[in-house]
Amino acid sequence: MTDPNLQLKNKVIPIKIQSQVIFKDIIGSGSAMQKIFRIVEKVAVSDTTIMLNGETGTGKGLIARAIHLASGRKDKSFVQINCGATPEGLLESEFFGYRRGAFTGATSDKAGKFEIAKGGTIFLDEIGDMSADLQVKVLRVLEEGEFERVGGNETIKTDARIIAATHRDLEEEVQKGNFREDLFYRLYVIPIMLPTLKERQGDIPYLVSYFLEEFRQKKEDLPTKVSDKAMKIMVNYSWPGNVRELRNLIERLVVLNEGEEILPEDLPEKLRIESGQSAQRKSDIDGEGISFNTAVSEFEKALIISALEKTNWVKNKAAQPWVFGM
Repeated sequence: MTDPNLQLKNKVIPIKIQSQVIFKDIIGSGSAMQKIFRIVEKVAVSDTTIMLNGETGTGKGLIARAIHLASGRKDKSFVQINCGATPEGLLESEFFGYRRGAFTGATSDKAGKFEIAKGGTIFLDEIGDMSADLQVKVLRVLEEGEFERVGGNETIKTDARIIAATHRDLEEEVQKGNFREDLFYRLYVIPIMLPTLKERQGDIPYLVSYFLEEFRQKKEDLPTKVSDKAMKIMVNYSWPGNVRELRNLIERLVVLNEGEEILPEDLPEKLRIESGQSAQRKSDIDGEGISFNTAVSEFEKALIISALEKTNWVKNKAAQPWVFGM
């Protein structure tokens, strides 16, 4: 586990990668995020469709924008739409635009997101929330690069690069019949799985430092650092809301805190409780609980018994590598 003292006096550590400007708003010095950065730099130069997978709050929108900025389309529009937050009745007209008189209130022609994104990038966030009817129309754009506005007959061409994102398991949604299989395969050309914040604990001190500095720019008389004990609690917390949850917490802490330092007692109770439970589990394992050597011995014992059972307890056969699947 990363030492919480690595907060380095709350100084943001710059990310040493080729495209520094592209990733300037994404903090990630650990191996998990550095791997993502390398993938982004490779895929950005193509026009291939990209699928971003990851839990809510892991930064899918930031990565999508980074891909756009690293591509040859960076001087064109980056258009984003949240398929889950837009009402179903409006989503089609948001995607494809509409002609005057197409429906009540359509007093003039309006271009849709795909039209606006021509030559650039369109980011379809939470694409797993789209209806079956709309999935068919998006599939057509992917396959033929064309569509019609709502209420119109003119075919409009677009060459927008599509980046999609979801927190859902789309493969499972396909099996359930909630998502079209053909669209799934058109989207999953280059899938990128973003790590949870729990999987990148080493980045937490740097993220805390970054957010502290961000809020200090708005108001100077805010806390300037986090105590080592408070940082340790934050590093050990599971962060179900990921980076978004951490950012919201830091904003709340700096607004409510009246001192120069954020202390453990300033943190929400759920963080302190979970940290205490984690420490207790570690104590049990290091103390009188199950040691590492004991766990290994138990595993080896189970493996030997399994091999003997497979060979009717003939020891010479049980010792053969094939019994263990080697």
